[in-house]
Amino acid sequence: MSKPATYRGRFAPSPTGPLHAGSLVAALASYLDAKAHDGKWLIRIEDVDTPRCIADMDIVILQQLADVGLIPDEPPVYQSQRSHLYQAALDQLIDNKQVFPCSCSRKDVAAAIAKANPNAKPKHGELVYPGTCRSGMTQTLALGAEPAWRFKTSGEVKTQIGDFVLKRADGCFTYQLAVVVDDALQGITHVVRGADLLDNTPRQIALQHALDYPTPQYLHTPLVMAADGEKLSKQNGAEALDTSNPLKTLNMAAKALNLSEQNGSVSEALSHWTSQWQLKRAQLN
Repeated sequence: MSKPATYRGRFAPSPTGPLHAGSLVAALASYLDAKAHDGKWLIRIEDVDTPRCIADMDIVILQQLADVGLIPDEPPVYQSQRSHLYQAALDQLIDNKQVFPCSCSRKDVAAAIAKANPNAKPKHGELVYPGTCRSGMTQTLALGAEPAWRFKTSGEVKTQIGDFVLKRADGCFTYQLAVVVDDALQGITHVVRGADLLDNTPRQIALQHALDYPTPQYLHTPLVMAADGEKLSKQNGAEALDTSNPLKTLNMAAKALNLSEQNGSVSEALSHWTSQWQLKRAQLN
């Protein structure tokens, strides 16, 4: 699979809550990067984790983006409609013996780590899987239960992250597999997203290599912090984005990206910021 010549970028929100100020910074950056390269900007609704998704939240998110002038160049894609594609990729990895079934729960993983190294601490807030089931599942599953499927990592990814889950025991595909498959099949050439997702990049590059997919270029934008110093996020109770004054809302996002404040119309502001972004990107090349 070869890379398309035309720039294709995307913004991929999860419908677990409305967009907040931090979400808009990532959306605006990805939009401006696509437009600065005279490319396409897509929206993907990442609703693969169905238990966490809120009904009709995708409509809310798409309306928030439309309110501030961020309109995709193609119809949105929904991960919940693409499970057959993720299963095909997983089957390929199974055939190539690059994944293994795992019966470990998070409690099992924590216990195994504590037994092997009582002083071990989670890295990046996650438990590094110790490889318990690599050579075969260590526990018998209950009748009708399914194992999770983990990707066999190597090198620094194995040391820092460990073998990560691609399909959960409840049948849900994980973000890691879905995003890699979608980026490849949608021909995504550039990924612009928040720095909170930086730790996912090595996982995804490892998967891209295993599936013989191209690797997009990655750019991670600064995080927007709350007053208490914590990252602004849905989990931390970030307020929903107020789009009643679109230009004011966009100016706040632009400020986080070190872009100048604009007056006038939303379309004029977006055009000006695209030119500014072009200059900034040229300086990075």
